[in-house]
Parts: sequence; structure tokens; C-alpha cells
Amino acid sequence: MNVEELVRDSLREQASGIAPPRSGFADRILAVRRRRRARTLAAVAGTTALVVAAAVGVPTLLDAGPDDGRGRGVHVVGGEVPAHDVQSHVDQSPPRDRIAVGDQVLAAYYTSEKVRQPNRDEIVERTYSVLNQETGRYEVDERWSFLAVAPGMRTAAVLERELPAPRIGLLDLRTGEMTRWIPLAQGVGGLAFSPDGSKLVATTYDKNPDRAYWSHKVEVNGAYEPWRVPCRTGFAVVDVATGESDWHALPAFSEGGGNFGSGENLRFNNDGTLLYEPINMNPGVVYRDFTGKKVAVPAEEAYVDLRFAPAGLSPDGKLVAGPFAGGVKTTATQVLDPRTGKRVAKLRGQELLVWVDNERLIAWDIAPGGGEHENRLVLVGIGSEKTVSLSGARTPKDHSPKRWEPVFARG
Repeated sequence: MNVEELVRDSLREQASGIAPPRSGFADRILAVRRRRRARTLAAVAGTTALVVAAAVGVPTLLDAGPDDGRGRGVHVVGGEVPAHDVQSHVDQSPPRDRIAVGDQVLAAYYTSEKVRQPNRDEIVERTYSVLNQETGRYEVDERWSFLAVAPGMRTAAVLERELPAPRIGLLDLRTGEMTRWIPLAQGVGGLAFSPDGSKLVATTYDKNPDRAYWSHKVEVNGAYEPWRVPCRTGFAVVDVATGESDWHALPAFSEGGGNFGSGENLRFNNDGTLLYEPINMNPGVVYRDFTGKKVAVPAEEAYVDLRFAPAGLSPDGKLVAGPFAGGVKTTATQVLDPRTGKRVAKLRGQELLVWVDNERLIAWDIAPGGGEHENRLVLVGIGSEKTVSLSGARTPKDHSPKRWEPVFARG
């Protein structure tokens, strides 16, 4: 039985307890398995990922087969990836001291924990550790439920613990002090800066988007788990300098069938002129203008997928980070031509997180001899078949409270 058959069987067995999956759902489940992020699309996705993991084993090595003439199986060649400007701490996980490559800095990271409520609801709570730019060490800051870092690493936008939050805070990352509060009429659950740092997109909700409700429980592996509900109300584009904002209604995406989550936070596209909304069905993303109206995908971003390849376009716009490209027992990533989607090169790693320059990226990859969850930050390069480790490996348990997720910014 192949992987797709296992996915279909797993979904079929659970069909009596949940809404049917939408078009392309099995493909996206396989992608979720490969990227291994802490964020959960749905309980079904988690269950199916376990089935797939048991069936296909643990990826360990780069798999580079011969080119078939269509850009697949391209070998990476060369030696070490250039590492003259690297600050790494391979013995630290989570990191305690500054990690950076060039001007791409690990500005913060967070851990997540599911907190059971008295009524059996669950809330995923994040705890951030933020880089102290004077000491070069990461310090826990428990004040915030959500934190986004602006380019330049002078300012972070933050939300207080109770979500949805009635205001956005602007935090001075050099002093750790609040500089200003921006009130909003609608409660905020997520934030993202524009590429130039001049704007924020604040996604608004009428319930905590990180809460799963026992009243909407679903059956998973013979037991019931609380389920998230659609609760997005819209978004506001906020001018950071003036605090002025323009709110527009935009409920959780529901076209094509039922919902498998509470909606996704919006973010800006590559040049900051549009909004990017990831969705958990084909085509995987919707581009919108600042009023919320759907617009055509920009030609140069046709193959950008920030959910499964967060690095997106290279700084010069000539390459785009692609999805997982490994095999049954191998790990590999790829970069693509942004207009054609054709593979340009195959690299090491599991997931491409951020571009350092036009030839190097920071990625997740498994530690030597480790299981698929024991991944650490590495530096990979186009034309280089070796990696440079940047951090220690994360805990082998997929949803451990100590697993950390990076927040990068250009310093």
C-alpha cells in the first residue's frame, strides 16, 4: 500500500465523525508531514500524518537522482556553503546566545504549550524569548501572546496575553520598553509587518484563534479532542508611524466546503502591495488587495508558498524557495524558477525558512543520526552539498512544550 492509499484509508475511517476533506487535502497532509511545524491544520491532519510517518519511515540523507529533463532530480555539487559571517551555537537548543548569518538574525523564538481549561477546552499558549541586543542573549518575555519583528530589529509589534487583544503594542527591541499602544475597535489575534516595516496587517477575531472547543470535539484515534472553530472577522492595515488603520470584514475562508480551522492570519506579499492569505485547500493561497478583494496572483509570485516554504522569493526575485523534495528515507529541499516552477537546484534540508542572500538560506534539517523531529537550524547553499549547523537539535517529540519556533528578521 502506498502513501496516498494510506492517507485515503485514514480519512475514510474518520469520515463519520467529521466533515469530508476538501479537494487536494491528501496532498496537503503529506506536505504537513514533511514540514513538521508546530502549527496544526486540523485533528485529521495530525492523525493522518502519524499514519504516514509509520508507513514511510524516517528521512535522513540527501537524495539526488539524475535529472529527468524536466528539472527533477538535479544534483547539488560543490563543497562547503560559505560560512564566513555565521554566528552559531550548535550545542544550544533552545538557543541561549545570538544566532545569525550575515544580516539575517534569529530575533526571537517561541515555545508552545496546550493548556487544558476547566471545561476541557484547550488553548495553545506561546512563550517568546527575545534577543537582548546588548548582551546577545535570548531572554524570556512572558508578557506577549504574539510577537512580530520589524525589519531592522528596532521594533516589535506585540499582543497581550488575552486574545483577541484590544490594542497593538510597539516594543523597543533595544531597551525592552513599550513605546506606544495602537487601539483597534476589533480584537486582534495575529500580526505581520510589511517588507519595509511601515505597515502592519492585524488579523481580527471574535474568539481566541488559539482556542479549541470541547463543545466542537472530534474523534481522533478512538478518542475525542477539542476542535477549533472559524472565528476570523476581518483585518486592519495599520500605518505604524501614525497608528491610523483601515478595517475590513473578512470571515474565515469557507469556499468549497466546511472549515478545518479558525482561519489564517494574513500577511503581506513580497513587495508589500497585496495581502497573502494561506488556505488549507487548493490552490493553497488567495491574494487580496487592502480592501480584502481577491486579486490575481502576481506572475513573479506564482510559485510562492509561504506555508510550506516560508523563505519565499530570493532578495533579487530570481528564485523561489520550493517545498520538500526528499524521498522515503531522505531529506532534501529545492529552489524553483519563480515564473515557471521548474526546479533550479536541489539542496539539503527539510524546510527552507529564510533567505540570507541570493545563494544561501537558513533551513530546518535533521541532526545526524536523529529522528525526523530532531531537527536543527542549518545554513544551506545553492551549489553546495554540505551544510553548516547553526543550532542544536530540537526535542524528538513533535509537540513537546520545549519545541521552539524561530522568528527571523534582517538586522
